[in-house]
Amino acid sequence: MKTQTYQGPALFSHGFRPFFLGGAVFAALVPLMTAVSMAYGRTLWGGNAIEYHAHEMVFGFLPAIIAGFLFTAIPNWTGRLPIAGARLGALALIWAAGRVAMALPGVFGPVATAAIDAAFFVIVAGLVWREVLAGKNWRNAPVCLLVSVFALANVAWHLSHIAGGPAAASLRAGLAIVAVLLTLIGGRVTPSFTRNWLAKRGGTSVSASVGVIDKAALVAGAVSMAAWVAAPYAVATGWLLVAAAVLHSMRLARWGGVKTLSEPLLAILHVGYLWVVASFLLLGLAALAPGVVSYQAGVHALTAGAMGVMILAVMARATRGHTGRALSADAPTILAFVMVNTGAAARVGAPFALAHYTELVAAAALLWSGAFALFVIVYGRYLTGARAGA
Repeated sequence: MKTQTYQGPALFSHGFRPFFLGGAVFAALVPLMTAVSMAYGRTLWGGNAIEYHAHEMVFGFLPAIIAGFLFTAIPNWTGRLPIAGARLGALALIWAAGRVAMALPGVFGPVATAAIDAAFFVIVAGLVWREVLAGKNWRNAPVCLLVSVFALANVAWHLSHIAGGPAAASLRAGLAIVAVLLTLIGGRVTPSFTRNWLAKRGGTSVSASVGVIDKAALVAGAVSMAAWVAAPYAVATGWLLVAAAVLHSMRLARWGGVKTLSEPLLAILHVGYLWVVASFLLLGLAALAPGVVSYQAGVHALTAGAMGVMILAVMARATRGHTGRALSADAPTILAFVMVNTGAAARVGAPFALAHYTELVAAAALLWSGAFALFVIVYGRYLTGARAGA
């Protein structure tokens, strides 16, 4: 990778810094804001609380984390200079402007709100394509395609909202894209990091290569997610999702997650991928046996579980590694991992315990948001400060 001398604020030296920090702050706030709004029967920002929550967790929170990851990873993929300084700061401001516009829709109006909010990830998609193509990094062209479709899904959500129609399919499309990204990128980093960690300790190695099971799991995951976007309650969709769950569980089993339990910073990646398996399974069972398994349980296994856990895991590992800290989880990091998993479990379990539904949802919001708040408290100084030893 090419290097450059950067003299500005540390916060804008690498893509992960502003977007991991901003995304984590936002993740800590939105579920609590939604819970308070629902408790008082009115919103704090002039819009529908559930609609706002759904959009902002999918098209507000996730884009920040994806951008932070990609703008940090792509220079390693392509050997090109990273986006930094004023350009990175401008991108962060565009993302923040989208959050303000979505919080105050009555001030900006639906068209201006749509333009301000959608601009960020459209720009991100263009930059990702530019970097990957300029670096002739053809292997990651599928990532560029998924990022572009995600940006279009947000545009489609706004168009549906402006027209007064349902936007559920657009939300499902956004979630499906991120689910596929998790299987692609999570399927690269988890076995690779595990193999390297075990090799340093002289342990039994695990396979990090892409085999028949991996390819079948990736195809099954993509096909089942496409079916879920189009027809989430269809029986055929249910069977496709269950098949994807089985294949991804077989894939995960090859990576030796049990061997990593002594290092939570690595083990959490395996736990996050286990949530991916659970989300495919629960969404499939919700279609096959809707009277037994709640559709919302499957959705929250994917969002609060798979996405929440994997995102927190990647943010912690990437922040520690790129700021010169040891790749080992300290006590606050382990606590954050416990909180995000417990919060996800409470949210997934709530529909199965209707007598305690309100309490479980409230506990889930506090725990899940608290995990990201703890990340901000512990890692904020790493993200805004100089690299250790610099």
